[in-house]
Amino acid sequence: MADSKPRLLIVEDDPGLQKQLKWCFDGYELHFAENRAAALAALRRFEPPVVLQDLGLPPDPEGVSEGFATLLEILRLAPHTKVIVVTGQLDKENAVKSVGLGAYDFYQKPVDVDVLKLLVQRAFQMHELEEQNRALSRVHGAMPLAGVIATSDAMMKICRIVEKVSPTQATTLLLGESGTGKELLARAVHNLSPRRDKTFVAINCAAIPETLLESELFGYERGAFTGAVKQTQGKFELADGGTLFLDEIGDMPLQLQAKLLRFLQERIVERIGGRERIPVDVRIVCATNKDLRAMIASQQFREDLYYRISEVTVQIPPLRERQGDAVVIAQSILERRAREHGRAIRGFTPEAMKALQSYPWPGNIRELENRINGAVIMAEGKYVGIDDLGLPAGAGGRGAELLNLRVARQRAETEAIRQALAVSGGNLSRASELLGITRPTLYDLLEKNEIAVPDRAAEG
Repeated sequence: MADSKPRLLIVEDDPGLQKQLKWCFDGYELHFAENRAAALAALRRFEPPVVLQDLGLPPDPEGVSEGFATLLEILRLAPHTKVIVVTGQLDKENAVKSVGLGAYDFYQKPVDVDVLKLLVQRAFQMHELEEQNRALSRVHGAMPLAGVIATSDAMMKICRIVEKVSPTQATTLLLGESGTGKELLARAVHNLSPRRDKTFVAINCAAIPETLLESELFGYERGAFTGAVKQTQGKFELADGGTLFLDEIGDMPLQLQAKLLRFLQERIVERIGGRERIPVDVRIVCATNKDLRAMIASQQFREDLYYRISEVTVQIPPLRERQGDAVVIAQSILERRAREHGRAIRGFTPEAMKALQSYPWPGNIRELENRINGAVIMAEGKYVGIDDLGLPAGAGGRGAELLNLRVARQRAETEAIRQALAVSGGNLSRASELLGITRPTLYDLLEKNEIAVPDRAAEG
């Protein structure tokens, strides 16, 4: 439970040193072992996150062979356990060797109580941080849509909409700020549809000059214009049987909007410079970060086209409104980028985790990915820190919103519950344990805060 003492296993055969360490760590749940067999038995029984182990153990108290054997056995049975090896004053070589074998750290005698307590405290903190990172990794396998990482109620709602609309033929409009993952959701629509085995074609209407966009969409015949040296299919034809994703539809020129509307009505393509009418079976998914209704009012976007492309409209919330998603997405990006760059990085420091949660992310997921990619490259240790991310401590500046104490408590409670559910992978027993409450109390809080729990959530 949250209020239990941290469990510490001390492997030491000297009764005098055992007594001193018992006094030193009176705030811990202590378990002592005098040899390898006792240490492994205690490890299996109590599962301590941290082990403080002397290298000189019987039957070889003057040597290190038994100590190294014990270290290797502990790490084999419990690879995530943090082992701090205690060595003699002049035994730095074996201390370094123990770290090379997998020990978390080493400490050389004589005992300095304050230094040793700090070392053990840091080991517990690091173990807890790694546990959280591993839990976040497990969450990825329980995501509602393949490729879409979401734990917040806001995004879970979006995923349910996508699941409903995907099997249909409805033209879908995805609205959201730049970097919110519109193309990812467009691919999810395609992958969940009967067209999944056909082609998914994407085109960014804002990235192609107006003079070329029409030929890119509709194709052209040989000799239709200067440079047209061969007959070329357009995106509509290439996506035949599949899905065409028109990104940044709000940037499409008015003249081309009229031709797109005609295609949506007739499902017929005529290449530039040609007269052949080519029937095309394609599903259209559109996206934009612009306010199309305001553009209609200013006559920059056709109203009739708007109604054609928005049979189903999905409003994607920005990352700052997706409570708890930033940390989970960040962990996924970190793991992928660490593999790509060949870096042995395990996760984020506690300060970096807090900054990830509180920063408003004006550039949304695209900004998050860029910062983490740079941080993975620049990080010097095994954990990405707040300086590596380039984020200020306590980033976000939401204090003014939380001056109302009742509102602040409500938000903090809701945030804590959502994070516990994310870290526990939806396991209600584990979530209640992390929160330090009973499971019935958690049920009451879920109902009170209107927090939805996925149907696949485990009861423990």
